[in-house]
Amino acid sequence: MFDVYPVGYVRRLDGSRSEIELLPRFSQALKGVDRLEHLLILFWMHKFTPSYRKMMRVHPRGDASKEKLGVFALRSPMRPNPIGVTRVKLIEVRGNSLLVEGLDALDGSPVIDIKSG
Repeated sequence: MFDVYPVGYVRRLDGSRSEIELLPRFSQALKGVDRLEHLLILFWMHKFTPSYRKMMRVHPRGDASKEKLGVFALRSPMRPNPIGVTRVKLIEVRGNSLLVEGLDALDGSPVIDIKSG
């Protein structure tokens, strides 16, 4: 097995903007991030129950008129490991926080990694 630890948490702001508050021990990992325009944010979809993790086939976009497909063929949030990934626009680096636009994570979502995007 392996462990995954959050590097920070999402704080939803108004509109399409969010703030990612990094834990203090990851502050050095931000060096150079201010030079980037886009980031890939990987986050844990923490609101999903264990029953969602057991679903292996779902209707695309929840449309029951469409054939069920395997979750690996879709962007469905129902997954064995509910990891979300979104490409965001970096607006500003503020100390240990990143102001971003376009993140589709919920308020309080644990951020598990950040990559240049």
